[in-house]
Amino acid sequence: MRKIPGGNAHIVSDFKMDHTQLFFLYLLLGFGAIQGTRGAIWFTNLPNTVNVSENKVSGTHVFTFGVNSSPTPQSIKVEIVNSNPLTTAFQVSIQGAHGVVTVSGNPTLDFETGPNVFSLPILAMDSNGDRNLQILTVYLTDVDEPPVFWDNQPIIAYIPEGAPPGPVFQQMVFDPENKPLTFTMTPAHPAFIIDSATGYILSKETFDYETGPQSYTFQISVSDGVNVVNTTFMVYIVNTNDAKPVFNITSRMYKIAEELPPGTVAANITAVDPDGFNYIGYLLYSLSPNEYFAINKYTGAIYVVMRMDRDSKPLRDSPLVDVQVTVRDSPTGLHSSSITITFNVTDMNDNPPICHPGALRVQVPETEVTGALIASVTCQDIDVDPVYNNFTFKSLSCLNCNNMFALEPLGSRNIVLKGNLDFEDPNNLYVGNEYSLAVVAEDTASPYMTGTVYVYVTTIPVNEFPPVFHPTSYVFPVHESSGPGASIGVVNATDRDFPIVGIRYSFIAGGSMLGYSNIFWINPKSGSIQLLVQPDYEVTQQYVLVVQAVDGDPINPLTGTATVTVNIIQQNVNPPLCSPNGTILIIPMNLYPGTTIQDYMMTCTDLDSPPQAFRYSIQGNSNVNNHFSFTPTAGTNITRLVLKEAFDYSSGLDKLWAYKLTVLITDDNLLAGASQPKGLVQTGTIIINIQVVNPYLTTVITTTAPHITYVTRKENVYSPTAWYVPFIIALGAMLLLGLLGYLLYRLGRYLSTKDCSCCLPRAQKYKEPLISDTDNNHKKELVMEMTKINTVFDGEAVDPVTGKVYEYNTKSGARRWKDTQIVTKPQLEQPESSVLIIPVEPPSPMPEKSRSGKARPGTRSGGDPAGEKAPESPGPEVAPTSQRTGRRTALPSQRSKRDRLEVPKEVPRDTSTAQRPPTQAAVLETTDLSEV
Repeated sequence: MRKIPGGNAHIVSDFKMDHTQLFFLYLLLGFGAIQGTRGAIWFTNLPNTVNVSENKVSGTHVFTFGVNSSPTPQSIKVEIVNSNPLTTAFQVSIQGAHGVVTVSGNPTLDFETGPNVFSLPILAMDSNGDRNLQILTVYLTDVDEPPVFWDNQPIIAYIPEGAPPGPVFQQMVFDPENKPLTFTMTPAHPAFIIDSATGYILSKETFDYETGPQSYTFQISVSDGVNVVNTTFMVYIVNTNDAKPVFNITSRMYKIAEELPPGTVAANITAVDPDGFNYIGYLLYSLSPNEYFAINKYTGAIYVVMRMDRDSKPLRDSPLVDVQVTVRDSPTGLHSSSITITFNVTDMNDNPPICHPGALRVQVPETEVTGALIASVTCQDIDVDPVYNNFTFKSLSCLNCNNMFALEPLGSRNIVLKGNLDFEDPNNLYVGNEYSLAVVAEDTASPYMTGTVYVYVTTIPVNEFPPVFHPTSYVFPVHESSGPGASIGVVNATDRDFPIVGIRYSFIAGGSMLGYSNIFWINPKSGSIQLLVQPDYEVTQQYVLVVQAVDGDPINPLTGTATVTVNIIQQNVNPPLCSPNGTILIIPMNLYPGTTIQDYMMTCTDLDSPPQAFRYSIQGNSNVNNHFSFTPTAGTNITRLVLKEAFDYSSGLDKLWAYKLTVLITDDNLLAGASQPKGLVQTGTIIINIQVVNPYLTTVITTTAPHITYVTRKENVYSPTAWYVPFIIALGAMLLLGLLGYLLYRLGRYLSTKDCSCCLPRAQKYKEPLISDTDNNHKKELVMEMTKINTVFDGEAVDPVTGKVYEYNTKSGARRWKDTQIVTKPQLEQPESSVLIIPVEPPSPMPEKSRSGKARPGTRSGGDPAGEKAPESPGPEVAPTSQRTGRRTALPSQRSKRDRLEVPKEVPRDTSTAQRPPTQAAVLETTDLSEV
């Protein structure tokens, strides 16, 4: 340690350079020495030391040195390299043959906060590359600086009227040399004093805005014994709200008409504030909950929000509506007044006569007599005032009625028949047998409102005439060969009644045959007669049917009958039937022609033909070589099979040993001259099997008598027209499978709801319990955990009806009324221009139970939302403290708000504000629930 020559006495540390810096300097010097053969650079007056005062401005001269080069003068550049400590506070330049070191101004040289000694290595280099380096040591000297205010702007403080004497403001000043400071305030005033040692300003009296001065201005002087600084301190007395608003209306009864449109102003309610805060928005009006009125919260205008009907409940029972109007000041809402006003809703003729029902439908039979009562209409006027609810029936109108209806007696509500309602009358048919009547009811008082009831009269047809056949009897021929579905004829009946409701036909007698109840079918709608089965002339030659026609009247149907005679025309429809069929005959190969084959004789019958009508032949492809024939071949119903040509197996002419003869029997032989039906020819068929054998073989021929052999033949009789059979079978199988799956699903659902614990294996009982029960009377504890989820209301809006502010959740849509009357603890806040607000009175301590039970969630004065005691918080964010001055730098979140000043610990404060954040002042504010 040493003393700096030529300056004030200061203790500074010796200058030291680390090994790296020394190595670098020696390396530069050695490099210069190696190149010294070309030339050299030398300094004059370096190395050296110099003293510089702190706070020097940019460009201040520090030191001048000489620099030259050899053998010839060269252009030289100088610079400061690797200063210790590293700094840009100094700069060096060449001015002629000298180098000049000056202050750069960045950073500012500060003795209290920065280094006091700087080692500046100055490097000189010419255009030949020669270098030299010398060190200039700079010692920073201290300067006595004046005190500094934290805020250089004028200080403004606001004190609400009625505030008790107490601390107002403390001037925040610091001295760079930490000298003791002395505070004075001019001019002197009995209402304020200042602590000369701490600078704390206190009020000595209670202020009144209406009677006393409303502002004060002082000069604050701060001295450190040598230097003196001044600032302006202004105090404004704030007018406070300490009186209730007063209504200035003369009447509390208002008469209004019903049916006013929403938005119509019904009354104007005004009030004044004795404190003088009568600007728009300061006084807020509210209305007790009701369904008819709302109030403008700023102007006090009461307007209609809902239709008021004097003729409906509850106004029909009582036309008086009482509402309570409350006015309170804002934003605190500490003072309010209320009055009750009454609205008398008056009646008006606003309802026409209303008929019940408004449209009436009446059905009258066409046989109704003249003068009969058709209908009676009922109307009512719901106006409350008897002057407005009287009415009369003025008129009855009907289009195309031809005076068929009238009101009798005139002006009454009864409608009677005056004409003929015959349904078949052409005039009535022209109008469709329907009549639309309009009966008008009219008020007897202005504005003579009317009501109309519509009566729709419909004529009901009466079934007066039975169906009549034209003609009353029918004769139809039908061939015996006609099959099922063949059309025989059509019967027709007509009905004189209107409207035509249709006629249905049916058989009531005739048409049976051989077990059939009826071989005929009649279309019930068209009257078309068809065959159900083929007729048989040989059984029945004529049928007599009785057909009945029934009209479509569902209540009283009428009938008519007709006779239908069906004659069957004979035809050849039956083929000949012969026997035996399928016979097997065995003959020797040497049988003589003309011989009857095993005495085979065939007998034939035909229901349609005589025995002489038969003709016999053998199909050619089955009678190979024409060996067989029948005798006789026609004219009889009995014939024999004979061998026509002998067999010739030896020459090879015959090779077939088994013959299957197909015999054709037709009934078209007319040679006998008997009565023969003309037209169709029927053919019968039989099969004869013949086996030819060689009689010369040793095989003994059995002597068994000829017999009939039955041959069974299988044939696929499936027809493509029967496709629906496998389709129905497959569809039925799929439906059964679906039903089975559904039943299994329902069974599973049923079993899932049953307790199957009985089916589980039972736990094996141990002889000894794992845990002994030493106390059977111990008390069981039930632990319950509850989680409370609070809805976050992140938006707010104004209700257009009540004017109240409500909050809502933008996601769920939940709403609640916003309570704007919650006041947090007063806090002192420092505005941007050193504005200070002082509360009216210190809030009294609040019991712990009251704080936890009444405070809203999220407010500064209450607990947490769950009702638990909130942990003590150090308050808002505290800015970091500067190492030099001790002042706190505002955080980014605080710079957008007003700066807050810290209250010194030595100043006594009310214990009720012990939980306030360490700010300079408390600000009286209303909690904004939208920030919760």
